[in-house]
Amino acid sequence: MNMIYLDNAATSYPKPKSVAQAMVRYLNEVGAPLNRSVYRSAQEAELVTLSLREQLKRIFCFPEKATHVILTPGNTYGLNLLIKGYLHPGDHVIVSSMEHNAVMRPLLQLSGITFDRLRADSQGFVDPNEIHTLIRPNTRLILMAHGSNVSGSIQDAEAIGAIAAQYGIPFALDGAQTAGHCPVDFQRCRLSALSVPGHKGLLGPSGIGALLLTEDMAKKLTPLIAGGTGSVSDSEYLPDYLPDRFESGTMNLPGIYGWEAAMSYLSNQGVDSLREQEKALTRRFLDGILDVPRVRLCGPTGIENRVGVLSLDFLDRDNAAVSYELEQRFGILIRCGLHCAPSAHRSLGTFPKGTVRFSLGYANTEADVDAAITAIRTLA
Repeated sequence: MNMIYLDNAATSYPKPKSVAQAMVRYLNEVGAPLNRSVYRSAQEAELVTLSLREQLKRIFCFPEKATHVILTPGNTYGLNLLIKGYLHPGDHVIVSSMEHNAVMRPLLQLSGITFDRLRADSQGFVDPNEIHTLIRPNTRLILMAHGSNVSGSIQDAEAIGAIAAQYGIPFALDGAQTAGHCPVDFQRCRLSALSVPGHKGLLGPSGIGALLLTEDMAKKLTPLIAGGTGSVSDSEYLPDYLPDRFESGTMNLPGIYGWEAAMSYLSNQGVDSLREQEKALTRRFLDGILDVPRVRLCGPTGIENRVGVLSLDFLDRDNAAVSYELEQRFGILIRCGLHCAPSAHRSLGTFPKGTVRFSLGYANTEADVDAAITAIRTLA
């Protein structure tokens, strides 16, 4: 039985062939550290790393220098760095009810921090105008998931950013489900910070991500990790310049090489082109399942304000059993459960049961979608 991979919201698969090739080449032919030495292979590693920063800067319309593209061990690390490095006791934060635990767990770890949730509707959308009612004198940050990993709904980040700017409050975006899937414009959204993973829509390997910071936000951020940077080695204090201030320790060079290759692939394909391809597959999926009785779509029925994340609730069946049969009988690989986002499921009315989540990627085809539709109709 051929397997059909529809779990791209967890991680993209398969990767472009150039990703593994670049990683193997680094391991077999380069092997040099970053920011420590000046021999030829070390200089190559520096240039590949700079190319990655520059490509991330371009794809997100980031106005700052490439040095303000901080490479992290992943999106969760980037969000923790932002939340724990920026907030202090007495601060208030506005989030949405669609947040992933990568936002909520760090917030709940901090003592003396309060937050309000901007409530989402039954399709997973928030009303940006309701932010006005939540702002307090001590509101220090507005932090939102751009796209939901449960419903696929994309929030109106430009409208939220405009309101944040009106009050002079920094606005940060979790781009886990939108980066690489649809255009994300740092300037138009008036962002102070954007955190993204390398391994999802940006098609790179796992274990690497990026946090893009404005100059002002970077100055107010306290590093989570301190150590060797290969710079200012005569001092036991962290450098005060970027990216070194936030990149202590030996960097993930195989990941950097792989992600740089993935970004080159994305640049050649074009995010807009991949977005149209994903929208067409999403429309095909929706057209095929919306009339299936006793199966509820948990998210938007349209394609314009969503990514290809489609959660279903089988009303007369156990969702976990459905997921098992999808693999065993049809060879379809998906994710079932709460997807590390319990608040989102409460908003959608699917807590604690969770949903059966299908998520599309750049490598999926119409045949993949048709096979999923056939399986859903059979199992329902």
